[in-house]
Formats: sequence, C-alpha cells, structure tokens
Amino acid sequence: MSRTPQKKKNTVQTFINKKAKGEKITVLTAYDSFMASLLDKAGIDAILVGDSAANVIHGYTSTLPISMDIMLAHTAAVVRGTQKALVIADMPFLSYQPSVETAIRNAGRFLKESGSEAVKIEGGMEMVPTIKRVIECGIPVMGHIGLTPQSIHRFGGPKVQGRHDKSRAYLMESALALQDAGCFSIVLELMETTIAGEITQALDTAATIGIGAGPDCDGQVLVINDMLGLRDEHFKPKFLREYANLPPIILNAVKRYIDDVTRGDFPNENESYSSS
Repeated sequence: MSRTPQKKKNTVQTFINKKAKGEKITVLTAYDSFMASLLDKAGIDAILVGDSAANVIHGYTSTLPISMDIMLAHTAAVVRGTQKALVIADMPFLSYQPSVETAIRNAGRFLKESGSEAVKIEGGMEMVPTIKRVIECGIPVMGHIGLTPQSIHRFGGPKVQGRHDKSRAYLMESALALQDAGCFSIVLELMETTIAGEITQALDTAATIGIGAGPDCDGQVLVINDMLGLRDEHFKPKFLREYANLPPIILNAVKRYIDDVTRGDFPNENESYSSS
C-alpha cells in the first residue's frame, strides 16, 4: 500500500539555512486552524501566532490585554492546521518579564500545551539574560527589537526606531547580543532602513524578519488580517501592502444571504431534507 509522502517540516534550522544561502524567508501571522491551513498550503515558511490577536481578533486597542490562556488556545488551533510551516508563539505581556523562572515556565507551556516549536520574546539588551536561559532549557527563541508593541507606552506611540546614533547603537548591540544568546531569528519592527540592513549584514546566523524595516532583512512578516484588508480602515501604515480587499466581498455575501432568507429563497427545496 502506497503512503502519501509527508511534507518536510520547517524548523529553526530552515531560517538559519535560508539566511546562509541568501534566500528570503516568508512569515505571516495566523490565529485559527483554517487560516493556518491556507497559509501552510500556500507554502509559507513560518506562521507567527502573534499577540496582535488582541487587536485583530479580540478588538483591543493594544496587545497588552491578551492572556497566556488565550494565546495558548490560538496557538494550539494554528498547530492543528499546520503540516509544514514552523509555528512560533508570541509570548504575551507579563508572561516573561517578571522573572526568568516565569519566562521558562510560560515558554515551556507553549511547547507542551500548544505544540508550537518556538516562542517570540520582545526586548533588546535588557532581555538577553532571560532569553539565554529560555534557550538553554531547549526552547527556541525568536527575538524582537525596534518598536516593541508591548512597550508602546514607553515609546509614546508607533515611532520609527534607529534614526539617531544612540538608538542605532542600541539596536545593533541588542541584535548581536540576542544572536550570541542563541536566537535563531530576530524581528526588526518599524526601523530605519539602513540600520536594519546593517544589522542583517552583521548577524552570522540569526535571520532578520522585517516589518516596516525595509527590503534588506532576511525575510518579512505581516499581520494576515492587515494584508487581506481585514483591518480598521484608519490603520494605514506606510509599510503595509494590501494583497486583497476582502471586506466588500464579505459584506456583499452577507447582504445576499439576508436578502435570500428574508424573501424565503433560502433554503430552497434542494437545500432541504425530505422524508424519503
């Protein structure tokens, strides 16, 4: 009996190998099994279960309110819909900042309870000791520097990072330290283009994944809802490219459904069950 060949699973080594070969890495967010399965079938390299779920799924104005339990549920759903893509869980606010022990425990929960293969932790130099210990425990970590949304109040809003010498030095020092700590990848968010390129060139193994950081990163990530047009119409960052505009399609489908039900056209005879 022949067996359907299984897709070769992407791992953190996929990121490292692609960086070494100069091949671009593709990442998108997802929060449910069905969307994850679509991204997986399309051939995405990795799926980030972002704490952006707080905004695009739960309606919060920041990422801060989302909890570990909710993030675990989203991540488990994504894992169930994925065969090949590497699944990375975004550690939510206060799931790792209070102590190293807290970070290890919660990062371990993502691997044990949701089935994710890596976690993402925000922060530069200040988070290196914590990230290093998490990695030493066998948990792969993606770093995240530049604009870090969990620290949005400290930044005073979404401001581009790396436009001044002090900021550029901090970003470069942080990226190198995160690589030395063992991060397989680092998200560079809302960052001046040239420093993002310099960081990418300076890193030997850690792949850079940009979002609003220009074209010179090793790969790119976008929030799936944003790139499909499923977002607040007032949210129009410069870095966002929309690949579809789904709201009008959805609105039209719902209006047709309402009309069909109201007129008694749905369900029709072919959509109903008879006694025979």
